[in-house]
Amino acid sequence: MISKDCQNKCLKNNIKIVQKKLVIDTFGNVSLRNHSKVFIKPSGINIHDIMEEDISKVDIYSGQTTSGKKPSSDTPTHLELYRAFPEIGGIVHTHSLYATAWAQAAIPIPCYGTTHADYWQKEVPVTRQLKEEEINGDYEIETGKVIVETLKSLRLSPLDCPGILVSHHGPFTWGASIEDAVKNAELLEYVARLAMITKQINHEANEIDPLLHQRHFSRKHGPNAYYGQTK
Repeated sequence: MISKDCQNKCLKNNIKIVQKKLVIDTFGNVSLRNHSKVFIKPSGINIHDIMEEDISKVDIYSGQTTSGKKPSSDTPTHLELYRAFPEIGGIVHTHSLYATAWAQAAIPIPCYGTTHADYWQKEVPVTRQLKEEEINGDYEIETGKVIVETLKSLRLSPLDCPGILVSHHGPFTWGASIEDAVKNAELLEYVARLAMITKQINHEANEIDPLLHQRHFSRKHGPNAYYGQTK
């Protein structure tokens, strides 16, 4: 894929998270991996003021910007995830209302039903809080590292857990493609809202039976998946 195509796709998907009301103001960013390069929204600019050529192009290994405007301040977080998980092709960071509320509460999102189970193999995890030296150090890099640490400690594949809550910060999602990453950002917000409403209706609501959870997840994921049309 040539750079212009990547810039166009990155811009369109950054516009999508605004249209889906997952971000407000200049919050949020979407990135796309293309081989050793990452294309990401520029820092602190309203999406409606961005042109294709403004999309930042960053080397995944050196972190150097090779074209476009100054990249998002969250770029080092994205780069940590891309380096750790080669299967990831796109990443989204939002401050969507309900998912961010769970993140601020520093509580994982429990799975109460099959809607959640269709997309996350387990609960939506939350990272540990960053330590003082991590906050005062390379903050954005440390944010990426704590996401990687959480997934690896829980032995979760990023494609089986397509999003996470960063404690007291907000949600990050990803996917094999940039389109999947955006879809997962929308799904995470829906799951977060659904879980909150479930608890409001019934404070004693039980989490889904693990067997039913696994059955629903495996319908869409893994070697025995049968949901949808045969490709």
